[in-house]
Order: sequence, then C-alpha cells, then structure tokens
Amino acid sequence: MATCTIHRLAERALLCSVPPPASLDVQRRFWAMADAAGAWPGVVDAYPGMNSLTVLFDDGADPAQLEAALAQAWERGQGQDDGGNAGGDACGRIVEIPVRYGGDDGPDLADVAAHTGLTPEEVVRRHSAGAYTVYFLGFQPGFAYLGGLDPALATPRRTEPRLAVPAGSVGIGGEQTGVYPAAAPGGWQLIGRTELPLFLPERDPPSLLAPGDTVRFVVESVRA
Repeated sequence: MATCTIHRLAERALLCSVPPPASLDVQRRFWAMADAAGAWPGVVDAYPGMNSLTVLFDDGADPAQLEAALAQAWERGQGQDDGGNAGGDACGRIVEIPVRYGGDDGPDLADVAAHTGLTPEEVVRRHSAGAYTVYFLGFQPGFAYLGGLDPALATPRRTEPRLAVPAGSVGIGGEQTGVYPAAAPGGWQLIGRTELPLFLPERDPPSLLAPGDTVRFVVESVRA
C-alpha cells in the first residue's frame, strides 16, 4: 500500500493524499478514516476525495495531534478490506441508472467507438455491463466519480469542451465515466443521457449517490 503524505492545506485544514493510480482499497481506507476523524476533538468535517482526505478543524484542535492521528489511522489500514464506506453501510447500495444511448442524447458515441475501435453497439454493451463504485462526489453537487470503467472504453476528453452539457448526460472522460447532475460546461465524451435526478436540494440526502455505492447503467434505448 502506498505511503500517505499529510500536510497543511490551509490554516484550518489538513490533506492526506497518496499518488495515483486510484484503487478501491485506497478509497475504502479514506472512507473509514473520514468516519473516524468525524469523532475527533476539534474536527469540523472530513471530505474523501480521489486518493485523498481533507480534514477541516477549528481553533480548539491541535494540528500536530491530528496529523499523528491521521498517520496512525492510515497505517492501521482501517477499511481496506472490509468494504466500509463513509456512510457507515458495509456494502453500500446498488443504484440502477436507465440510459438512452446515442443520438441526440449521446452525440459522442460514434467518436468513442472510433477511438476504441469498437462498434457503437459494443461500446454500449461494455459500458452497461460494468459495475461501478462511487469513489467520491465532486465537481458539482451530486457528481459521482466512478471506478470500474472497462479499460477498452477509455477515451480522452474532447479537445474543445462544450459550454453547456445537459443535465443527466452520461459521459466518458479518460479512464472514468460519470453523470452530470446539472447542466454545466464540460469536456467529457457524451454517450447517453438519463432522466433520473442525481441531485435534488429538497431530498434527504440531496445526492442520489454516496461513496461506496455501486452503480449499474441500464440500457433504455440505443441510437447508434
């Protein structure tokens, strides 16, 4: 397992990080560490990221003690093999997301197929066959960074990002896939779209997905 580097990120924040590549074992450690850190004196919040954990603390905390506690938590390896997640659920949930692939909903499906050397139908088959793990949420509220994309589908981001990507768009960016919860600029290759709302402010919790959840994309239709 990689060594975790801990340093001050801001006056009242510490960052614990490890170098890439990302892995589920590393993310599980950070989910468990976030759970543990939430109960430490002076800790305001703990946010898992990709290969990282940010810990926010108040004036009453001792930064040196927090650094030591983080280092010990990492070395203990809590969460590495137990499948734990930041929400405390040992297995996470399985969330199915229906997707309309191709056509106006997935304008880059043909480009992904050309880049990978696969047919559009095979891109859809492989993408929908995967079981993806939510590593963390970021970029915009409810946006889940997913691990588990078939390496054969990895496609670079667009050279010219779109000024507006529709909400619900399903895309591929490098070695990852994800869903845009809200309309926003973006450079991922869009292969489909879902009507399932990923973030609703009035919902409790607002985000449909949480770290540790498993996502499965279900084919609703395909237009190559």
